[in-house]
Amino acid sequence: MTSVLEFQRYKKRSKPISVITCYDYWSAKIIDETSIDAVLVGDSVAMVMHGYDTTVNANLEMMKLHISAVRKGLKNKFLIADMPFLTHRKGLKYLIESVDDVMKCGAQAVKIEGANGHLEAISHVIDSGVPVMGHIGLTPQSVHQLGGFKVQGKNDEQAKHLIDDAKSLEQAGCFAIVLEMVPSDLAKTISELVSIPTIGIGAGQHTDGQVIVLQDMLGMNKDFSPKFLKKYLDGYELIKSAIDCYDKDVKEKLFPTKKESF
Repeated sequence: MTSVLEFQRYKKRSKPISVITCYDYWSAKIIDETSIDAVLVGDSVAMVMHGYDTTVNANLEMMKLHISAVRKGLKNKFLIADMPFLTHRKGLKYLIESVDDVMKCGAQAVKIEGANGHLEAISHVIDSGVPVMGHIGLTPQSVHQLGGFKVQGKNDEQAKHLIDDAKSLEQAGCFAIVLEMVPSDLAKTISELVSIPTIGIGAGQHTDGQVIVLQDMLGMNKDFSPKFLKKYLDGYELIKSAIDCYDKDVKEKLFPTKKESF
């Protein structure tokens, strides 16, 4: 996938969309050689790469640094970037300047969390020629307001609110919507009601696509195992074992050998 237009084509053909997060050059180079459809430089970088407890600490400079690094490694994938915490609440001028920075770092689209109170800003960005991906359900930038990382839309009132938000984002011109941590049946309903693709994370199998954090699916954090996560590798133990092997070889003078010497 190299164009925003392909998201709509995938939806019309009922072809699932695969999206993965990426934060650096070396992993971007690997992803670029896979069949993954699109890449997201998420503000989850604050947690995964910088050790913060929430995404709130991802600022514009942090995002620009990682977007630039990923862009250098990606040649064939569509690249989306999160707009960091409160960027879209500081006035349209600041928002457009921030989007301008992000796009010049190599993003081809931006993702903006939430709908209520943000629709004018989202429309303004889209009218300025920048594709916008929406994001509803669990919106991590609002984690303090939501009372933690919890499933959203579990009662009728919340479900109706999310359905209305999805329709509003579609009407505003978003090319896709992330549905995070919502019940599967609700995600299915939303996906059927809107004509733009839905990308799920913790939203069941009935969305039009899925997004996952690279480090999570590689099992890099042994203490992180939410219900929605499938680990495709025990990366933590594999890397730990490799480092221990290196340590053993050094201490037993098995590395470097003549082969690794000049």
